Amino acid sequence: MLLSPHEILKKYWGYDSFRPMQEAIIDSVLMGNDTLALLPTGGGKSICFQVPALMKEGVCLVISPLIALMKDQVEHLKDMDITVASIHSGLSYFEVKCILQDAIEGDYQFLYLSPERLETKLFKELLPYLKVSLLVVDEAHCVSQWGYDFRPSYLRIAQIRESLPDVPMIALTASATVEVQKDILLQLEMQKAKTFKQSFEKPNLSYSVFKVDSKINKLLEILDAVPGSSIVYCNNRRQTKELAELLQLNKINADFYHAGLGAEERTEKQDAWIHNEIRVMTCTNAFGLGIDKPDVRTVIHFDAPECLESYYQEAGRAGRDGKKAYAVLLYHSTDLEALESMPDKRYPPIPLIKKVYQDLANYLQLPVGTGEMQYFDFDLQEFVKNFQLDTYLVNNTLKILEQEGHCHLSENLFLPARIQFMVDKDSLYAFELSYPDLEPIVKTLLRTYQGIYDNRTAIFEKQLSRILRMPNEEVKLQLIKLHQLGIIEYLPQKEKPQIYFLLNRAPAAYLHIDQDQYLKRKKQYQKRLEAFLDFIKNTDTCRSNMITTYFGEVSEKYCGNCDNCLNKKKVSLSSNDFKSIAEKIKQLAATEIAINDVLFKCKPFSEKSIWTVLKFLESEQQIRIEENGIVSALVH
Repeated sequence: MLLSPHEILKKYWGYDSFRPMQEAIIDSVLMGNDTLALLPTGGGKSICFQVPALMKEGVCLVISPLIALMKDQVEHLKDMDITVASIHSGLSYFEVKCILQDAIEGDYQFLYLSPERLETKLFKELLPYLKVSLLVVDEAHCVSQWGYDFRPSYLRIAQIRESLPDVPMIALTASATVEVQKDILLQLEMQKAKTFKQSFEKPNLSYSVFKVDSKINKLLEILDAVPGSSIVYCNNRRQTKELAELLQLNKINADFYHAGLGAEERTEKQDAWIHNEIRVMTCTNAFGLGIDKPDVRTVIHFDAPECLESYYQEAGRAGRDGKKAYAVLLYHSTDLEALESMPDKRYPPIPLIKKVYQDLANYLQLPVGTGEMQYFDFDLQEFVKNFQLDTYLVNNTLKILEQEGHCHLSENLFLPARIQFMVDKDSLYAFELSYPDLEPIVKTLLRTYQGIYDNRTAIFEKQLSRILRMPNEEVKLQLIKLHQLGIIEYLPQKEKPQIYFLLNRAPAAYLHIDQDQYLKRKKQYQKRLEAFLDFIKNTDTCRSNMITTYFGEVSEKYCGNCDNCLNKKKVSLSSNDFKSIAEKIKQLAATEIAINDVLFKCKPFSEKSIWTVLKFLESEQQIRIEENGIVSALVH
């Protein structure tokens, strides 16, 4: 018997009801409509496609650009006993083929893919045999050249629809301007799509921007004033570590996180923070993707990002439980100067791009006409040092080379250990008789990993460790010994950044860059940057209103919670009157009191003035106003 959307939600997620707009989006998908869903960070985007996919026959194809996000969703579905697989850049040809063949057999309800995989010959050959129920494009803003995170591989998504003419598509994003929304519909050929937009307003989130002399002092002040879990965003890896150490010296339980750490270490730190073993995580923007921690009380930007989209997404990781939370941005005047100079740094002159491309080819020792579809280890610091280049220039050039479809830097790429047997079966049998201590690991490899005898196959040392009941390090030593004895080829796991060449290496002088499009993207970047600078500098307009207006939402409503709104409230009262009312309210709230009694006992001040102070004290967590109108003091 087919379950309803509510029954699916209850069975797998344990929820009794949907969040706002989720049900309408699900109904649209079930009716076979192409659907564009704009749900802010924490709005429950994944449920909008996972619920209808579980009601359909066949496999749901999910295209996602972020391995970390893909991994998180896959693990979550597996925990619910839902059959799922993912195909990303770390898998071999044989492994991809096996997964696709299993999908054709109907073994999976969900198949997650990185967009680059859609373009491979193998996927194109097997796609017509897949019974696809739904096509999902996550992080859909990546399809637009005018967005803040353009990925050229997304432009090819529409092409696969030719093989799936009757399959509905749902595109999802947390942050897209009106211009980007239109471009998503155009690029994905969703001419008759139903569009759903949830408000970008977050009533429980208080936005504040502080110009300070000492960021660390202000940071300590905020963390002291607002208890609970916190994220502190920094722009570089070194700063995350230094800041965590400074917080620890001030007796604040902090740790740091960035993409340069090993996969295991990143997971351990993330889990410790999720379970509140770590209070404050100082991090780069690599942290937070796919994490649904509802009780984050503060998100503090120690350094400013480059656009309002990034800021909104990162700030939106606070207060997902609906309780009061704070998003704070700290800056010096020098930070604004640095941001204003960004367009020329972010989009360097084309001759300079060609020079860095030539240096990259020299570093990788890659001849002209080779390299297509290949990965190469890439040490950014070594490259910068060897060729005496600026790190920021190199990072930006690599982004441009990706946007132009030449190569792609994968910082978080995890390539598992790979093994292939190098001897025939008779020789292997003789070897096991001569080395009985290595027989168990040989037999376990053959039983656990299909095709390992004939193909290079990914293996996981921890899995072998559990099966063999042997320490992980001992498993690695035995694999190395088998490799040294010529029994297997053992390629240990890699977590180093990798450069992936989408095209063969070209002569630098003839490197193709579409100059017109390049200059248009630069202009759009400048426009986004100017909007964000205005957000930072503006001390008059409601910050929540500025954000919603930027995303095309017309609202005259003021949040009453941001720094600008609170400052306006203060200005309408003299400082002495404000102080008098505040002291009286705190005195009255020491024992629970009805709001009407507070208004009466604070006369002769006007009700408007008293409410101004009440809202301020509540936003500062000095008092609580219950739904039944009772006011009480909060103890710190």
